[in-house]
Amino acid sequence: MDYPKLESLHTLALQAGDAIMKIYDSEIAVESKDDNSPLTQADLAAHRIILAGLSSLTPDVPVLSEEGGIADYATRQGWQHYWLVDPLDGTKEFIKRNGEFTVNIALIDHGRAVRSVVYAPALGVSYWGDIKAGAQKWSADTGQAKPIRCRALPEQDWKVLVSRSHRSAEVEALLQKIPPHEPVSAGSSLKFCLIAEGSADFYPRLGLTSEWDTAAGQCVLEAAGGAVLKTDGKPLRYNSKDELLNPHFLAVSTARHDWAGLLKA
Repeated sequence: MDYPKLESLHTLALQAGDAIMKIYDSEIAVESKDDNSPLTQADLAAHRIILAGLSSLTPDVPVLSEEGGIADYATRQGWQHYWLVDPLDGTKEFIKRNGEFTVNIALIDHGRAVRSVVYAPALGVSYWGDIKAGAQKWSADTGQAKPIRCRALPEQDWKVLVSRSHRSAEVEALLQKIPPHEPVSAGSSLKFCLIAEGSADFYPRLGLTSEWDTAAGQCVLEAAGGAVLKTDGKPLRYNSKDELLNPHFLAVSTARHDWAGLLKA
């Protein structure tokens, strides 16, 4: 298929972000979904905007959104291309009003995220990923996008990203095995993007995530030269099973390191 231009996806993400910020700047009403995760009107407003926009851009390509109906696997396994969307990634960060939430839009092609936008409306930045053309960071201050690239993995003084809302004993144990490092807290898909721009090196996630949480950020990171690896060392891929939960993974600045050995140490 002909992929929509990144600029078109970015425009759509900006529109969703505008809707989110209108609610962010007012009183936030919070409901609970069936899995007890929070839901706000911002999640739903962004979902409606993105769904309408993608349906216009690519009317024949299915959309799988966290806030939409989930097709069963018998249907999904026939999808060669589809959109994987988290209209508001980091709802907990949104509710806390710390700015670290994003709009995630990713195009999946045969199980791999190949083009994406991650937009942080409260921070005024977005990240674009294309596995063939590379990654870019856009700033609202300049209105310009510039290429970004992962930095080389240093021998020590790694910058390691830890989730602001999801810390685990398994991650803490893993951090004891790596070279001297600086832990950096961050929310939502921004963790992938910080590695992509060379501001961090390593993000271990040894807990539950859903496929819409990771696809857009993974695409940006891979386009910038990094990788998202399962604990067996293989790349994280999408739409390969009935459930939409990801296995544990490591987001890294380079695949050229013995990450699997680190987990076994």
